[in-house]
Amino acid sequence: MYGGDEVSAIVIDLGSHTCKAGYAGEDAPKAVFPSVVGSTDQMDVDDTTSKCKLYVGSQALGFRRDHMEVLSPFKDGIVADWDMVDSIWNHAFRECLLIDPKEHPMLLAEPSSNSQQQRERTAELIFEKYNVPALFLAKNAVLTSFASGRATSLVVDGGGGSTTIAPVHDGYVLQKAVASSPIGGELLTDCLLKSLESKGVMIKPRYSFKRKEIQLGVFQTVDLDCPSTTESYRLYSQRVIASDIKECVCRAPDTPYDESSYSNIPMTPYELPDGQTIEIGADRFKIPDILFNPSLVQTIPGMDNFVEIASSARGLPQMAIESINKCDVDIRRELFSSILLAGGTASMQQLKERLEKDLLEESPPAARVKVLASGNATERRFSVWIGGSILASLGSFQQTWFSKSEYEEHGVSYVQRKCP
Repeated sequence: MYGGDEVSAIVIDLGSHTCKAGYAGEDAPKAVFPSVVGSTDQMDVDDTTSKCKLYVGSQALGFRRDHMEVLSPFKDGIVADWDMVDSIWNHAFRECLLIDPKEHPMLLAEPSSNSQQQRERTAELIFEKYNVPALFLAKNAVLTSFASGRATSLVVDGGGGSTTIAPVHDGYVLQKAVASSPIGGELLTDCLLKSLESKGVMIKPRYSFKRKEIQLGVFQTVDLDCPSTTESYRLYSQRVIASDIKECVCRAPDTPYDESSYSNIPMTPYELPDGQTIEIGADRFKIPDILFNPSLVQTIPGMDNFVEIASSARGLPQMAIESINKCDVDIRRELFSSILLAGGTASMQQLKERLEKDLLEESPPAARVKVLASGNATERRFSVWIGGSILASLGSFQQTWFSKSEYEEHGVSYVQRKCP
């Protein structure tokens, strides 16, 4: 048991696209930054070995460095590189929140599919490296459900690296019914980028040019020569811009995407950082529809690597119904009536309406389908973090923490008992 409720707990949601960190009890995270890391090899003068220097945070990644690779600590939604995770946590504590971790209990959000080994590694790193007084690991889906004030719901979490559908009953994830798809926000961004390139639109990364005003209101773009830029950094910089285009102009179509129906759709303009204005037509609807019809990936030039993934993936409505059907008959009705949308991809316009429409068509006649999503895009994007913020600030939650003394007495495997 941990009784130190006199200081605020820190809530961290390390997603595959963005890391969110802040104080429990607050409405939104204090720090939001990419969960990728810039890495450069540096020679150690003393022993002539090379070691990696890691750069974390929007500002550090926004500055181009020669030979800097941009790497993700995740592989298939699971942590593959703990050194990178350590550097991300360290950045959140020391640079963003300006705290000493050993003075604050930590609530960490984790994917529903996290293994016991991953949880134990997390607890070990948090207690041994940061000496935190107490820790709690909470499943993403449970926190989203909690943020909406529901004990039972079907959580549709559209993340950067994947989309996960998890039924929550009485505050617990029903593990056997969790469904996931590798199609997330990052894949949609890549599809948009490739589709624009196939139409002759080249997105210039911000580091590759500078704009100067030659007369009032008239700018000239001068290309810069950056020969030592890595491919991963160039792609990261282009994705930042493509992601913004996706968020600004894309919306889920009301009906399944069809080439002929959308060929004469009005164009929407978007101004790129280098000053050129591009017109985006059918792609505005085609890219979001990949969530409902993954086979559309095959029609996008340059996405050959993902054709195999897309052919085995299922659309959102099919995944949701499949997940509900794996649950006990007694709770299916309640799950159909409280489907929660969460995550950055869920903030896309018209997604809620389209999902509800498709589910009504495919679900049993007796089911009363209701898809719920906060009207506030920030709340949708940060629903996992907000759920953690509410949970960790409750007085009644204080005795459920996994304390440092319990860790020292029972060992790392005790995390399974304390954080079910």
